[in-house]
Amino acid sequence: MPAPDYSSIPFSALEGCKNRDPMFQPSQHDVRRFFCETYRKHVGQLPLTPMEATAADWISQHPEYFDELADEAAALAAVYDVEAGRTNPFLHLSMHLSITEQIAIDQPSGIKQAHALLSRRLGSAHEAQHQVMECLGEMIWASQRSGLPPDGERYLECVRQRATRT
Repeated sequence: MPAPDYSSIPFSALEGCKNRDPMFQPSQHDVRRFFCETYRKHVGQLPLTPMEATAADWISQHPEYFDELADEAAALAAVYDVEAGRTNPFLHLSMHLSITEQIAIDQPSGIKQAHALLSRRLGSAHEAQHQVMECLGEMIWASQRSGLPPDGERYLECVRQRATRT
C-alpha cells in the first residue's frame, strides 16, 4: 500500500510555527534539520539521542526519503505542493513520531489498544501507522477548517473503525 499524501494538510500543523519555543513548537527548518541530522548520524553509525533513535527507525523504513534527507540545504528549500504531487517526507516522518509518542503514552486514551488491533488486522504495525495517519490528518484538517480544537474522540473513533473493519 503506498504511503498516503498529506499535502492538503498545512505543513505548519506538525512542523511547528515560527516565533515559538523550539523545544515544543519547532519551526519548519528545525524539523527538517532534525531529520537530516538524524539521517546523517544514523548512516554514519554515530550515537543517537532516544528521539533520534526513534526517528532513525522510521527513516530506515522509508528509503524513498533517503536522497532528500541526505541534502539538508535542498531539504530546507524544498516546497511540497499538492499540485506538484510531491510527498512531504518531513510531514510523513513527523506524523510517525507523533503517533509513536501517542501510542507510548496512550494519549488519547485508547489509541494504544486501537493501534494494536489495527496492527493485528493488517499484519503490520507500519501499515497500521499509515492508517492512523489518515485519521490524524483528517482530525487536523477538520480542526483547522472549523477553527475548533482537535477532536481526540473523533480521531480515536476513526482508528477504531479501521481496526474493526471486515
